Amino acid sequence: MSSASSRLSLRLTRQELVLIFITMVWGGTFLVVHRAMAHSGPFFFVGLRFATAALLLAFFFRRYLKQTTWLECKAGALIGVAIAGGYGLQTWGMQTISSSQSAFLTALYVPVVPLLQWLFLRRPPGLMAWLGILLAFIGLLLVAGPQNGRFALNAGEIATLLSTLAIAAEIILISRFAGQVDVRRVTLIQLAVASACAFVLMIPNGETLPTFSTPLVLSALGLGAASALIQVTMNWAQRSVSPTRATVIYAGEPVWAGVVGRLAGERLPAAALLGGALIVCGVIVSELRIRRKKTVPELAPQEMQEP
Repeated sequence: MSSASSRLSLRLTRQELVLIFITMVWGGTFLVVHRAMAHSGPFFFVGLRFATAALLLAFFFRRYLKQTTWLECKAGALIGVAIAGGYGLQTWGMQTISSSQSAFLTALYVPVVPLLQWLFLRRPPGLMAWLGILLAFIGLLLVAGPQNGRFALNAGEIATLLSTLAIAAEIILISRFAGQVDVRRVTLIQLAVASACAFVLMIPNGETLPTFSTPLVLSALGLGAASALIQVTMNWAQRSVSPTRATVIYAGEPVWAGVVGRLAGERLPAAALLGGALIVCGVIVSELRIRRKKTVPELAPQEMQEP
C-alpha cells in the first residue's frame, strides 16, 4: 500500500506537465534571441517582441479592458519598467556571450530575490536561501571563467547580472500586487509598457532601425507570440502548482537552454558546465524550506524569466 502511494505521489499533474513543456520552450528562446542579435539592436528587438505580445493579448482580451482600474495601470507600469530593464540588459549582453552562458547567469535571479526582500521588505533570508545564494555565487565564478588566476567579467556578463536585479524586482512587484488586480489586464499593460520603454532605450544605446530581414521579423513575431502564450499559461498552471514545485521545474530552463545551445554548436568549458549545475542547484535549494510546525507562505517566481 505504501509503495503504491509513493508511486502516485511521483505522478505529474497536467499543470506540471504543461510547465515542464513551457520551460523547455523557454530554454530554446535564448538561442533565438542570440541569433537575432546579428540582425537587430537589442532594445529594438525587445520592443518589437513585446509589442507583438501586447497586440496579441489586446486582441484576445479586448472585452475585459473597459474595467481597467488605476491600480492595474500602476502595477502594470511598474512591472513593465522592470521587464524592460531585465530583458533589455539580458538581450544586450547576448551580443558578446553565448545563449547557454546567458541562461545560466539569468537563473541567478531566483537566489537574488531573498536578498532584495531583505533589503526592501525587511524579510531576512532563511538558512536554505543563504545556502542557495552561496551555491549560486560559486557557480557564477565558474560560469564567468576566471582568467589568469583572477575573477573577470566582460561587458555582456555584467549586463546579464544586472538584468537579474530587474527580473527579481519584477517578481517582487508581481507578488506585491497579486490578488488585487486582474491578471489579463495587468499582463497586457506590463507588456505594452515594456515595449515602449525598450523603444525609448534605443536612443541612449545609439540604435537605429535595422534593415528589414525575414529572420528578424520571424524571430520577433515568434517570440512575441511565445511570450503571450507562456505568460497566460503560467498564470493558469500556478493556480494549482505550489511555488516550490514550480521553481524546481523552472530551474530546468538554463539546462534546456544549454542543451539547445550545444545542439546548435555552442561549447562551454567543463568549469562553466559545473558552474551552471551549481547555479541550478542554488536555484532549487533557495526555494526549499525546513519543515516546522507552522509554515510560512513562500514567495516564488510567478513568471519565468525568459530572454
